[in-house]
Amino acid sequence: MQISKEEVMHIAKLACLNISDDEIESYRNNLQEILDFAKTVDSVNTEGVGETIGTNENYNVFRKDEVIDYGDKEGLLKNAPSQDEGMFRIPKVLN
Repeated sequence: MQISKEEVMHIAKLACLNISDDEIESYRNNLQEILDFAKTVDSVNTEGVGETIGTNENYNVFRKDEVIDYGDKEGLLKNAPSQDEGMFRIPKVLN
């Protein structure tokens, strides 16, 4: 399957990308290489190969969640550019 100029422009519009006419051919070639690689991967014979979700058998291995009292809370807060009621104050992230 060959990627057309119109498909590149459509994908760019969906991704909210402003690409120039000069860049379209470059994007087309890159997308074509990605699809060709996907076709190569799809053609690999995986018969007899089991499913896997990782490179080893470990599943949900987490460290134990422990509360550690640092002891010098005021020393930590001295590094804060802004603080409020004994906590770091940060700029609003969400509206």
